[in-house]
Amino acid sequence: SEYRTGGTILPSSKWSFLLISKTSTMKFNSAAALLAVGSLATTYGFTPSSSVSSFTSQRQSLARPSARLPTHSQHTTRSATTLSMSSLSVGIVGATGAVGKEIVGCLEKRDFPVNSLRIFGSERSAGKEVETKFGKVTVELFSEDSARECDVVFLAVDGDFSLAHAENICAGDDGAVVIDNSSAFRYKEGIPLVVPEINAEATKGKKLIANPNCTTAIGLMAVWPLHQLFGLSKMVMSTYQAASGAGQPGMDELIEGTRAVLNGERDVAENKVFAHPLPFNVIPHIDKFQENGYTKEEMKVTWETRKICGLVDDFPISCTAVRIPTARAHSESIVALFEKPVDVAAARKALEEAPGVKLVDDVDNMKYPMPLTASGQYDVEVGRLRQNIAFDNALEFFVCGDQLLRGAALNAVLVAEAMVENGSLKAKKAT
Repeated sequence: SEYRTGGTILPSSKWSFLLISKTSTMKFNSAAALLAVGSLATTYGFTPSSSVSSFTSQRQSLARPSARLPTHSQHTTRSATTLSMSSLSVGIVGATGAVGKEIVGCLEKRDFPVNSLRIFGSERSAGKEVETKFGKVTVELFSEDSARECDVVFLAVDGDFSLAHAENICAGDDGAVVIDNSSAFRYKEGIPLVVPEINAEATKGKKLIANPNCTTAIGLMAVWPLHQLFGLSKMVMSTYQAASGAGQPGMDELIEGTRAVLNGERDVAENKVFAHPLPFNVIPHIDKFQENGYTKEEMKVTWETRKICGLVDDFPISCTAVRIPTARAHSESIVALFEKPVDVAAARKALEEAPGVKLVDDVDNMKYPMPLTASGQYDVEVGRLRQNIAFDNALEFFVCGDQLLRGAALNAVLVAEAMVENGSLKAKKAT
């Protein structure tokens, strides 16, 4: 798709945001700011996944070995023959939502061993056709029985749908492996919550895997190698989260509101999705406020970090989550305190060698993580690495990652790859 503004057409994969002067009445000299967003179409009759739930922690080892997965260059070129000699029947529910589309793209680009791709949807979308690298796929009416015929099913739908169907799809020896992108099972005892570079071994022998919240997944890619090196003792995170984290409605509100202000139609944009107008603003409020004064989005970082990293139930982690008027890719400022004395050079080396991490830290040449450069990338960018001057044994750094990829779709596909490698995911029938 394309977005047309003032006679100029911008492809949906590109965004432009040109700075222009503003008057005291919020009117602008020129409608020079053009916004376009990557296609985030709604799912075939289902709502793209969100994240809301409660938590029960797993107690695991504080410092388990990291699962060594490919670096960024290997991410894009890895051959399916390194995964399995047999191809798999892959199903996706929500394949045309923001995350679902990216799952299809990751399967294509990573040469995942797909024998057949099946897309499931609602009555109104059944029969439609979707073009993929694996051929033209006709959308099927969703049923649990049909989904169970697959070897693996990716759920890119909301938590209510997952709660209703996920466990039935994977039940029994003849059920499918289910990788769920919603919040439905993230905090349930016995169901792994997985970032493959950290705890891929937790998937062994499991049929239902939960994908973490995007903010948590992005931040832990940088925190984990430092935890292994120095031993994490506390963490404080501040996030700067893109509008696309609220799905297509949030993205539309940002685009339309920005356009309305730039065109002089309004002094301040309307808001229905966000708590306040997002254009030319930041909002320190994502998800519902809890009794402790934190929002649920902020508590997800605490709950999920503890579970994924195998930390104790009361491990001290604090987060402030802020919505900002950018298109895609979440950013995070992290202060990590450690048990051992920190060494910046050793930390830099650990990040350089960490799978899925790209060290972007050359301030002399103004190179550091930004949403502009992290968008569309598999790797999480980490930079502004320095020893914190307020706390002992502490490092401070800035992280940017594409929340639709590293924070959702790519993570889900990496989970499937890890399960192929450890034998938990295999074809039901020889092909």
